[in-house]
Amino acid sequence: MIELESYLETFDEEPGYLDWAAFGPLSPAVQVEAAADAELLATGRRSGIGLVNGRVDEARTLVAELLDAAVDEVTLQPSTSIGLLHAFFGLTGDVLVSPAEFPALTVAARRAQDALGKLRVCDLPADFVTPETVRDALSDEVTAVALSLVDYRTGHVADLTAIRDVIGDRLLIVDAIQGFGVTEADYAAADVVCGHGYKWLRAGRGTGFARFSARARERIAPVLSGISGSDDDIGAPGTPVPAAGSGAYEISRADPLAASRLAAALREIRDVGVTDIAATVRDRARHMMALADRYGVPVLTPRDSHAGIVSLVPEGPDASAIAAALANHGVTATARGGIVRVSAHAGTVSDTLRLFGDALADVAGHRLTPTALAVVES
Repeated sequence: MIELESYLETFDEEPGYLDWAAFGPLSPAVQVEAAADAELLATGRRSGIGLVNGRVDEARTLVAELLDAAVDEVTLQPSTSIGLLHAFFGLTGDVLVSPAEFPALTVAARRAQDALGKLRVCDLPADFVTPETVRDALSDEVTAVALSLVDYRTGHVADLTAIRDVIGDRLLIVDAIQGFGVTEADYAAADVVCGHGYKWLRAGRGTGFARFSARARERIAPVLSGISGSDDDIGAPGTPVPAAGSGAYEISRADPLAASRLAAALREIRDVGVTDIAATVRDRARHMMALADRYGVPVLTPRDSHAGIVSLVPEGPDASAIAAALANHGVTATARGGIVRVSAHAGTVSDTLRLFGDALADVAGHRLTPTALAVVES
């Protein structure tokens, strides 16, 4: 068992990085594993190639462990979006999706609807997807509900357990990219869970995965199944039939180097424990909220249901002023659509939080100065 403090020491990005919801700088363990496996593949020895190829099964096993699912329910994917496309293209009936969701969800659903005509996308009118908003939107025609575990704009964490109770036997499809590994969740309540390791897992691009429960496999046709999504001998004549397990939702074989990076990242998280990591991430977020409160910056993120994302919604010229102040103080964040989003990980150091506070203090000190406001507006 790795102690939390040892895990926190593996964060070596420069102070000021508060953009984990956009990209996670690679962990040292991931860098070492990737380099070592690349060297093995460079030799051309069957033993080395076989060892690296084994990372695929290792990564699937670790994903399954963290999801508390069976290994045959898990498949590796190039991205979250590919996993979601598998889910939506195989669905029929009505699916509830909030138009405020990250486009990985809404685009996949609309593309499936337009291409096949077997699925109808119904807007879920809610900024925060809650059991109440889902209950109000349900109809007899709804066969599935799709949502994000952690909302990318606000940081709101969905209550999967309560939403499962509301929707009954309908499918629950979850985009978990903003919470997997750093947020505790009842993944057993979901039928499809899709994620990616390039943000909070610190594993880099290409490290996506998806879990399809037995109920999901019964109701979601493997429309996008490729040759690797079959248990048949692909060298035999004829068209291979889709596999019985989650492998049916594969287009091509997983990249073993991407699987190597994902496995290295997941080993760290498993050994430390999601509970401790999640608690530390929430603590960092609360610290940032307290700083925003101190300097009079409105916070959109719910105080009682959040992970590592904190969204600031300053009014008027303050939005551009805060974004500029953060950049001037060496803080990396995301500013989009009038929202300034900062996101801290468990290993975010006190120097980074100090820089964030200094930037907000800078804006607060100039907020009532007419000359400063004129400069910002220009």
